[in-house]
Amino acid sequence: MAAPLLVIAAGGTGGHMFPAQALAEVMLRKGWRVKLSTDARGARYTGGFPHTVEIEEVSSATFARGGILAKALVPFRILGGVLGMSARMLRDKPDVVVGFGGYPSIPALAAATLLRRPRMIHEQNGVLGRVNQIFAKRVDAVACGTWPTTLPEGVEGHHTGNPVRGAVLERAGAGYITPGDYPMEVLVIGGSQGARILSDMVPAAIAELPLEILGNIRVAHQARAEDHDRVSAFYADHGIAADVQPFFNDVPRRMSEAQLVISRSGASSVADISVIGRPSILIPFAAATGDHQTANARGLVDAGAAILLPENRLAVATLSEQIALVLGNARGASLMAQAALSQGKPDAARELSEMVEALAQKGRS
Repeated sequence: MAAPLLVIAAGGTGGHMFPAQALAEVMLRKGWRVKLSTDARGARYTGGFPHTVEIEEVSSATFARGGILAKALVPFRILGGVLGMSARMLRDKPDVVVGFGGYPSIPALAAATLLRRPRMIHEQNGVLGRVNQIFAKRVDAVACGTWPTTLPEGVEGHHTGNPVRGAVLERAGAGYITPGDYPMEVLVIGGSQGARILSDMVPAAIAELPLEILGNIRVAHQARAEDHDRVSAFYADHGIAADVQPFFNDVPRRMSEAQLVISRSGASSVADISVIGRPSILIPFAAATGDHQTANARGLVDAGAAILLPENRLAVATLSEQIALVLGNARGASLMAQAALSQGKPDAARELSEMVEALAQKGRS
């Protein structure tokens, strides 16, 4: 008997791809075959996927980018992707299709809808993304990574949490070394694309820290490629030890060794912080659809695990003060780390996999 087939549809950013990777890892261990449907942009984030996952690049597009001609071609590119995925699904019928959001997930979800294959979506954020809004009423189940999640009327959500990659699970609940008079690590991450405002504000805020704290600081700062040189130069000019890179392939290790994480509040970042258990300063992306990054941060903030600094009120002095509050208070930082762990759902991938299996069983009956 052939192994059951799961088609995972995701793309755009690491925020969609990382939880998709986590589900793929679990389903492979359960003996399933797994295919990933994404576009060329999403394929850049597939390096961590198990090699047995078959990557299928599809044609898709978004109205959010490009000029008039590019926008005019969007429906035709999407239609081409849907027809291509439909043909693939007719040749190799998936038992379940799971969409993780991002416009590259449209072809697989649309094809599964046309062919009436069992299908579901997973929404990482507290507010549905545009693609998941389209399919929320057209799928058999909706899994939610952040709770509560704002859903369309009549749609029931299941709180699974956001799946984290195996590399994060290996560091789950890693022992926290409280701040003190010794080298301290600060991890600065701005999502898979980096964040310019963090490059503008964080180095200056760290430079303003009291000398007794500043002398112990070691910074790992994710900065966009175009910001790399100026950020590196600023740290060097102020005598601050810093590793500045456009992308960290070892975020789980760096996070587990950090005394403080300064981050955007993308769903995957929040999930990693809560599963590993670290104090954080969260700066939601102001232009996020439906202000979903503020919704993502709410659980950690309400638990006392994170400090929320809205982007429109962010200032160097304020940020520096908050960094000092965490790194200058060992007991307070320890309590924040414990509170972060209380919000973590390390079993999210397993819960999501059980939803997939139940949906497959229902489809066979």
